Amino acid sequence: MSGVPWRLFVDSPASGAENMARDHALMERAASIGAWTLRVYAWNAPTISLGRNQTARGRYDLDRIRARGIGVVRRPTGGRAILHDREITYSVTAPTDGAGDLRASYERINRLLVDALRWMGVDARIAAPAGRAAAPGIAPCFDEPAAGELTVDGRKLAGSAQWRADGALLQHGSILIADDQSVLSELAAVAQPRIPAPATLADAMGRAPSFEEIAGALTASVRRLEDPDAEPFIADDGFRARTSALVVRYMDDAWTWRR
Repeated sequence: MSGVPWRLFVDSPASGAENMARDHALMERAASIGAWTLRVYAWNAPTISLGRNQTARGRYDLDRIRARGIGVVRRPTGGRAILHDREITYSVTAPTDGAGDLRASYERINRLLVDALRWMGVDARIAAPAGRAAAPGIAPCFDEPAAGELTVDGRKLAGSAQWRADGALLQHGSILIADDQSVLSELAAVAQPRIPAPATLADAMGRAPSFEEIAGALTASVRRLEDPDAEPFIADDGFRARTSALVVRYMDDAWTWRR
């Protein structure tokens, strides 16, 4: 046990802008409350999230995206594009004081993820370094595993990225329930090669687990390994007001297509 207090936030589905605003607001308050927060959530419509520094302007067919009813948002965290639809998303927000460096905090969060997945019967492993990290181009996030990401049988199951600012950190991650990431290649403005099939929970478990099952495994892992007294996160008026203010940023095309 770490002795650090945790909050658990199993959230209802929301839009891309709302989801990013909630995570951003959680990060802003992390340093002041001194607690770590695990948020587990879904999306109320299929949504592409772009990495903070990913070059995307002019590289996607926006008419095709709109015709398929897919939203687009840019994350505050780095990495490459993910289609959020048949997956579950987590975020961890925390004060950087006591979190260690990037590697240490990744390892701490990965320990929770691996524990939760193995509790579900999934033999998740942490990918070893295999060269330089992929550049933030148009290739989808699940194209190949990077060092420290979670794999099953050598195929990527979960992609994560972390951002630090003003004494706090935010780590995002996406765990695939089923594989639909090849859709990203179909939506590119210029034809892209199909990506190798990633790992999925449905393949690993022989069935598609529910949101509630995965969320339950993740929150139980926090209580087992970090804080047995972890309390539910309560969204107060201050959190809701800050989220509403931040939604404007994540709805803005100037942010989404800034590069």
